[in-house]
Amino acid sequence: MTRTTQSAAALVLVLVAGCATSPPEISTTRPDPAPPAVLPAAPPEPPVAAVPEPDISTRRITIAAVGDMMLGTDYPENHLPDDDGVSFLAAVTPVLSAADIAFGNLEGVLVDGGEPGKKCSNPKACYLFRSPSRYVEHFKAAGFDVLSLANNHARDFGEEGRLASMQALAAAGLHHSGLEGDFASMTVNGLRIAVLAFAVTKNSNMMLDYELAKVTVKEHAASHDIVLVSFHGGAEGRDVTHVPFAEEEYFGEPRGDVAKFSRMMVQAGADLVIGHGPHVVRAMENYNGRLIAYSLGNFATYYGISVEGIKGIAPILVVTLNGNGEFVEGQIHSTIQLRPDGPRIDSDHRAFRLMRDLSIEDFGQPGIAFGADGSLLPIARKPVTPESFEFN
Repeated sequence: MTRTTQSAAALVLVLVAGCATSPPEISTTRPDPAPPAVLPAAPPEPPVAAVPEPDISTRRITIAAVGDMMLGTDYPENHLPDDDGVSFLAAVTPVLSAADIAFGNLEGVLVDGGEPGKKCSNPKACYLFRSPSRYVEHFKAAGFDVLSLANNHARDFGEEGRLASMQALAAAGLHHSGLEGDFASMTVNGLRIAVLAFAVTKNSNMMLDYELAKVTVKEHAASHDIVLVSFHGGAEGRDVTHVPFAEEEYFGEPRGDVAKFSRMMVQAGADLVIGHGPHVVRAMENYNGRLIAYSLGNFATYYGISVEGIKGIAPILVVTLNGNGEFVEGQIHSTIQLRPDGPRIDSDHRAFRLMRDLSIEDFGQPGIAFGADGSLLPIARKPVTPESFEFN
């Protein structure tokens, strides 16, 4: 190779080297992350519609109520029905069992054996009533749901006797009220029902303590839809059919002012007031849209209590209330008892006619329309002042 050739080759190498590029630098820094995509806002949740409270005024409940009952006693001697009481209430069972609730007043005790709580100077005229505990099945079969143990015979065999009655009723699935502090509570047709039984006798829910009774009713009205109050009060005998609007006594024992008591209970929240004790029927009135029946008389007593004349006629009072406790309508099924039989439906409607006439005589306009068939409907009535008891 000549010098000239070598110089040219060297020049070419220099030019090639000069034209070559350096390798690119690799960055070790990560780029900033891209901002998150902005999603469209979710549409607002639709408002939840408020569930309206049920209108309980459209609901109805029927209550069948009767007065005094004592199906036979085995003390001091055996005075029990020949068939052991099986058929004693059979004739009235269809009416009682058709109601949503059937109520009555149990005179005496349901107990096997035991010693009486009081002594009788003449055992032959001893008004102590003790029915065998198995008789609870007769009440159940007739359709009764709740019985009052607030009366002057509930302690015929001491407080132990009344407790035995409570146990017998509870074991049969029946409710009871009467012993001090003992009240019945049940739910029927979606309505919460309270039954409060009062009397003028020892250890019972005391009828004579009007203010305490008022507080008790008010408390139960706050937690129940319907409050039924029963009372065993007023004088006794065929001549006490009229409501006297005053304190009553019987052989020196205070028996209460039944009109004052009943109206106070309605004012406190009672929806139906049922009276018993005089052994005869008394008037009814529609007071502030609530029905008060002042005495339902003797209903079913096999022995020991007279059923002669007007003492042997009694109603089955069937009342329909709405869910607010207002008196909607009613029906009086008249019954009559002719011993040795139990109560029978009375085609002459004597109990109805007597209660209708007494209601008009005692109250002028009692707020009730009496149908010839024994039906009852509320009608408008001039407001009644509880304190003055002015009716006309």
